[in-house]
Amino acid sequence: MKRTGFAKVECPVGRALDAIGDWWSLLIVRDAFDGLRRFGDFQINLGIAKGMLSARLRKLVQLGVLELVPASDGSAYQEYALTRKGRDLFPVVVSLRQWGEAHLYARGEAHSDLVDQTGQPVGQLVLPSRTGRPLTWSDTKVRKVGARKR
Repeated sequence: MKRTGFAKVECPVGRALDAIGDWWSLLIVRDAFDGLRRFGDFQINLGIAKGMLSARLRKLVQLGVLELVPASDGSAYQEYALTRKGRDLFPVVVSLRQWGEAHLYARGEAHSDLVDQTGQPVGQLVLPSRTGRPLTWSDTKVRKVGARKR
């Protein structure tokens, strides 16, 4: 049987990828974190076809990752803004960025850096245990959780 999506699977990773896992959607979210808000700005920055961008933005709005808001300059246009659900993707984008920096660039090769508001480089993301001890994949396991009664 051919799978057409992961929206109904038990795995949270599968569901997340079904929702925002295509590369255009994550790049749109990345650009929204970088301050882009207008359709034309996304289109120019990404070099994406207008129809493709329109479909991805529509899906991100339907998912509640982005919302349409009045233009910040007071014009009649609307802009796309990250919702709380969208802002919660920040660690995902940072993690992908840090993985890419560590594994996809040659030593000394030019790339962008993520810095805090003071201009200092952002530290490496670490998954902490409840006690604060850093965890690796070998320190964890997946536990199935049954359906919760309402």
